Amino acid sequence: MEILKTVDLRKYYGRGEAMVKALDGVSLSVEQGEFAAVVGSSGSGKSTLLHMLGGLDYPTQGQVFVDGREIFELNETQLAVFRRRNIGFVFQNYNLIPVLNVYENIVLPVELDGETPDRDYIGEIMSTLGIEEKRYSLPNQLSGGQQQRVAIARALAAKPAILLADEPTGNLDSRTSQEVLGLLKLTGKRYSQTIVMITHSEELAQLCDRIIRIEDGRIKGGSGR
Repeated sequence: MEILKTVDLRKYYGRGEAMVKALDGVSLSVEQGEFAAVVGSSGSGKSTLLHMLGGLDYPTQGQVFVDGREIFELNETQLAVFRRRNIGFVFQNYNLIPVLNVYENIVLPVELDGETPDRDYIGEIMSTLGIEEKRYSLPNQLSGGQQQRVAIARALAAKPAILLADEPTGNLDSRTSQEVLGLLKLTGKRYSQTIVMITHSEELAQLCDRIIRIEDGRIKGGSGR
């Protein structure tokens, strides 16, 4: 079952000879439960694509469908709510709140949505990710790998249908990178997540269900399916 689709997605910056085509007609499809890696060189458009998939930026042209809904037909308020409830994000730089402990960081998105965190579910995620004993620790008391595990738990807290990860292992050593990817695969299967991960690592990409290659703002090898 298709859960994520783009149609002729374009993102242009500037005009005339100075125009940069960050995305130039990207059409792709991702199935529910799939773990897809998007691979490309620096400046290829992969991060721009991820931002479009998550509704963090608007396209110049084209459509993004999440579970059958065209997200850019929503107004800004509707899109923010839809994104918060349906899409989880994991970034390279963790983006944890320094003054909040691990548990508080994890449940923050749920509380911002006016909901009560599912404590049993949050506890299960923390146990799965091996950070249960760090519940009351502040981010600066954690290693890089532990901080990224907290970021993954936070992304899963609202039970999103889709998890988007932008170079989630970029600040980690190779061993920790393998561990984090293994945890992403584990949580994806356990919680029926669809995961799209941006990575520059061919080695990590090979561990995913499918590799989508992008260069010069275009999918290499066809439609992205």
